[in-house]
Amino acid sequence: MENRYITVQYKLYAPMGEDKKVEMIEETRPDVPFQFISGMNMVLDALEQHLYPLPAGETFKITLTEEEAYGPYIPEGVQEVPVEAFFINGKLDKETVYEGAVVPLMNSEGERFNGTVVEIKEKAVIVDLNHPLAGKALTFEGSVVENRTATNKEIEEYLNSQGGCGGCGGCGGGKCGSNCGEGSCCGGCD
Repeated sequence: MENRYITVQYKLYAPMGEDKKVEMIEETRPDVPFQFISGMNMVLDALEQHLYPLPAGETFKITLTEEEAYGPYIPEGVQEVPVEAFFINGKLDKETVYEGAVVPLMNSEGERFNGTVVEIKEKAVIVDLNHPLAGKALTFEGSVVENRTATNKEIEEYLNSQGGCGGCGGCGGGKCGSNCGEGSCCGGCD
């Protein structure tokens, strides 16, 4: 499948609160639509599959199950983290760590992820590691602004922004035997 450059405007609806009333939780603006390149893991797979074949001008209403979206809510995803993990200069960083804050975390293998602070106790911070939309069906309503083949430059720019640098991985100047001289590297391995 070719990489497509897709631009959409949408409103996102999901069941919220204890009564599970469906509410609009996100909306793009005409001057700032949502843009992505297919095949780059920039969008939920099921949403991308629905949008991929739609031409510019097409309207859509796409509902993803919780499994297609962010998966079920897992109660075990709520964890106690020692409060010291959030200390700066021996004190709790209250500017960054407060109830409702999304905080960056890292596990013992060095993997980075985010958690939402649920509660701050004397010796621990309760953090919910579930995605904020886990356990919810999501409905996207909107229209396709653009859907075309992505250019090599757009793909390269995206890869560079993700630290991938594309091509040879960064030797610069063709010294690794790859196509580095053609602008696909960030340079720097010699």
